[in-house]
Parts: sequence; structure tokens; C-alpha cells
Amino acid sequence: MLEGKLVRLREYKQSDVELAYKYMNDPEVLINLINGIPYPMTLEKEQEWFDSQIKNKDTYSFAIESLEDGIYIGGCGVNWYDWKNGTAEVGIFIGNQQFRGKGYGTDAMKILIDFVFNQTNINRIQLSTYSFNERAYKSYLKCGFKEEGRLRQRIFRNGEYHDEILMGLLREEYHKFF
Repeated sequence: MLEGKLVRLREYKQSDVELAYKYMNDPEVLINLINGIPYPMTLEKEQEWFDSQIKNKDTYSFAIESLEDGIYIGGCGVNWYDWKNGTAEVGIFIGNQQFRGKGYGTDAMKILIDFVFNQTNINRIQLSTYSFNERAYKSYLKCGFKEEGRLRQRIFRNGEYHDEILMGLLREEYHKFF
């Protein structure tokens, strides 16, 4: 387990599946996490995802658990690696509404960044967020990410087009930042 100030990152457990299914069907999670049509997740699909994590050696998925009470509140991980070019893409979500906007996601992302830069030979971490997700954007800046570009009007949500923001963090920036 990897610990920060507010959360620990741990392996996913079978007991997390039902709550993960609930979190993935929260409208705010759906809108911010999935770039396709925010269609509800089924319990079967969530179980399939969980089962695939046991076999998948190309990603690292962590459950986020609050240190204070041990509650599973969300997830984060490395979605893919490009080992040849030293790049990894990360993602995060806080599914439990009472833990949003209180630093738990920022703490989890800092732990994940530390894991990637100290346990792998990755030189660059990247992610993307949407311009309407200001809370995530500010959190990523706190973690040292820099805006690298925008895909203008890339995503259609709630009757409007919004930008997709591309962000990155280099190993050398991480060492200066932390």
C-alpha cells in the first residue's frame, strides 16, 4: 500500500466492485471521466473490468481509500505505458461525493506520480481533462502538471462543446516540484 497525508492507494478487492459500480454511475463521474456518451455502467461490466485487472500486466490500477476511516472512495492508475519513449498516461476519479473538493484526489495523484517516477523508468506522465472540470484542472496544477495544449471544442456535454486540456509532467519537473 502507498500512503499519503489523506489517502492510501491499495489493490482493488472483490468487495469494491459493487461500490465502484455505484461510483461509475454517478452523473458527475460519468460526465468527467468518459469521453463518449455518458451511458450508465452495468454491474456485469464493472465485474469484467475488475476481472481483467488480475490478468492485465500493462496497467496499474489502485483503489483510493481514506486514511481516516478506510473507506474506498475512488480509483486511480496508469492507463497505458509507452516504454520505448518513456511516457505513461494516468487517470483518477473520486466517486464518493463527500470526499470531492477536499484534497483527497490531489493527495492520491501525488502518490501515483511518486509511484510512477520512483518505481518505473518513465520520464513523462500525461493526462487530459475537460475545460468544464475546473476542480480537476486546479488539482493537476497543484501536482505539478503543466498545460501542454487544448483540443478545442473536442467534447460535447450538456448541449455545448468544450475543450479537452492536455497536461504533462516531466521527471525533472517532478524532482524540482517535490
